[in-house]
Amino acid sequence: MAWRWASASDIGTSHIQSDDKLQDAYVVSLVKEKYIFALVSDGAGSALYGRNGAWIVSRTFAVLFREWINNNDCLPNENVVADWIDSIRDRIGAIATNRDTTPRQFAATLAVLMVSPSEIITAHIGDSAIVGRRDSEWEVLCWPENGEYASTTYFITDEPEPRLNVARSPMEFDAFALFSDGVGELALSHTENKAHTPFFVPMIRPIDSVETLGHLTDLSRKLKTYLASPAVCERTDDDKTLILISGI
Repeated sequence: MAWRWASASDIGTSHIQSDDKLQDAYVVSLVKEKYIFALVSDGAGSALYGRNGAWIVSRTFAVLFREWINNNDCLPNENVVADWIDSIRDRIGAIATNRDTTPRQFAATLAVLMVSPSEIITAHIGDSAIVGRRDSEWEVLCWPENGEYASTTYFITDEPEPRLNVARSPMEFDAFALFSDGVGELALSHTENKAHTPFFVPMIRPIDSVETLGHLTDLSRKLKTYLASPAVCERTDDDKTLILISGI
C-alpha cells in the first residue's frame, strides 16, 4: 500500500491569551517507501520546557525508527520500543541536567504509529489518541488516558517509569488519524468510548480523493486553517494537532 498524508498544528486560544507558544510537536515520515511512521507529542503546559520535551520526543523517536528500518526489514518488537523510550528519557535527563533543572520540566505525552505492509504497532503515553479505518469503520487504536486527578495525564518523564502502552495488530486498515487532546473533543465520542465517525469521514475525504503520494502540502495548509477556525476554537482552547493518513 502507498501512502499520502496531511498534517498540521495550531496554537490554542488559551495559549495565545497567556502569551505562550505552541506546545505540540509531530512528525510523519515514509521509510523505504513502505513503512509509515507518525507521532504526536503534547508538551505539558505546567512544564517549563514542555514544548522542548515534545520536540525531543518526536525527533528522537523518528530517528530511532528510521535507523531501525534501515537495518531491519520488519517493525521493532515491544522490548525495542521500550528501549527507545528509555533512550529518549535518558536524553531528556541529560538536557535537563545541562539546564540545571529536572526532567519533569520537559514532560510530554506521545502517540506513535508504525506501519508495515503486514502489521501495525502503536505506542502511547498520555492523552493523545490514534484511530484507524477498517472496512469503512473508524476504530480507536489508542484511547487517551487521564491521570488520577481532573485535567491531568501521564508523561514520558514520569517516575519511576512512564505508563507506556504498546500494541501490535495485523495491517487491516487503509487510513489512520493521530491527534493531540485538543482535537479529542471533536474526534471522539466520550459517552460511547468510540471514534466520532461524522468527524473523520469528511476530514479524510480530500486525502482519499487525490492520487499524489507523500506529504500533501496544500491540504496540510487547509487543515491548519481549519484547526484555527472559530468552529474548532469554540470547542477547544487547547493546542491542536491532527495527522490524517490514507493508503492507496
